[in-house]
Amino acid sequence: MLDERKANILKAVVKEYIATAQPVGSSHIANAPGVNVSSATVRNDMAALDHEGYLHQPHTSSGRIPTEKGYRWFVDHLNGPGALGAAEAQQIRAFFAKAHGELEQMLRDTSKLLSNLTRYAAVVVGPPHKEAIVRSVQVVGLSPRLALLVAVLSNGVVEKRTLELVSDTDDAALTAASVRLSEILVGQTLEAGARAEVTGPAAQDEVVQLGLESLKVDVDADDGEVYTSGTSGLAQAFDAVAQVGEVLRLLEQQYVVVSLMKDLLDRGLSVAIGTETGLEPLAECAVVVAPYQIDGEPVGTIGVLGPARMDYPQALAAVSTVSRRLGARLSEA
Repeated sequence: MLDERKANILKAVVKEYIATAQPVGSSHIANAPGVNVSSATVRNDMAALDHEGYLHQPHTSSGRIPTEKGYRWFVDHLNGPGALGAAEAQQIRAFFAKAHGELEQMLRDTSKLLSNLTRYAAVVVGPPHKEAIVRSVQVVGLSPRLALLVAVLSNGVVEKRTLELVSDTDDAALTAASVRLSEILVGQTLEAGARAEVTGPAAQDEVVQLGLESLKVDVDADDGEVYTSGTSGLAQAFDAVAQVGEVLRLLEQQYVVVSLMKDLLDRGLSVAIGTETGLEPLAECAVVVAPYQIDGEPVGTIGVLGPARMDYPQALAAVSTVSRRLGARLSEA
């Protein structure tokens, strides 16, 4: 436990370093809120914080910077997410007021919004299909031997499959196939419905069989699509070019990203700093994550990835607000 003065000094050092990315000297902290002591006293307390692992002095003659332990203390003692500025709040309201269309595009645009708000790399993990319930199914003709199957899922996903038919098929046959597919799929998970054993007239229906076959594709390997934005901005956040390359390569690995975000939430973390991520390339990074819900059920995750010196109050506010508004918007669909 830190006494009040050391706590205020540590808080001031973290805030100053986040703002400037420069080692912080005692003269910058002496008049900070809750400190108001001499520079000599601040130097002694900063040396003690260094000894206790909260701060680090990169060079003998330089000021100090926060360690992972220092950032963790700072985050743990925040009074909730920070407050978004008026312009940021308006940007979010305007975005969701106009956000319509297919889920995939909405999630892609949401990642761009989050990146613009925070200036960090943003990640949005789409809902997995395995547990989603089929709400409706329709087959529409595109040509005599080409049809489009459209399945709407409970997680907001709209699945579309093009069906290439062997023989000419009229609208009446497609309408009948839509009815049969609805009987098989609606109310079922996509996996259970696509693997259902079909009997009776539907078993001989070419459209029904092609439709079910098309929905089986990748259903076993589905962990939710990953949408990322703002990765180019990471280059400005790190001094080492090699480190940026490692982080970018990790973000390209969809399975790793999905696993990371799920693991953090399973551990009850909304913020992971450095080694807390469990991934070596992110040793100098921080991740802020939150789930988003449809009708009260968590279906996906959003988050931002940036340097360990990220603006945690602002990042938490942006992620929290966007996740809540995204869930509300999808629940309306």
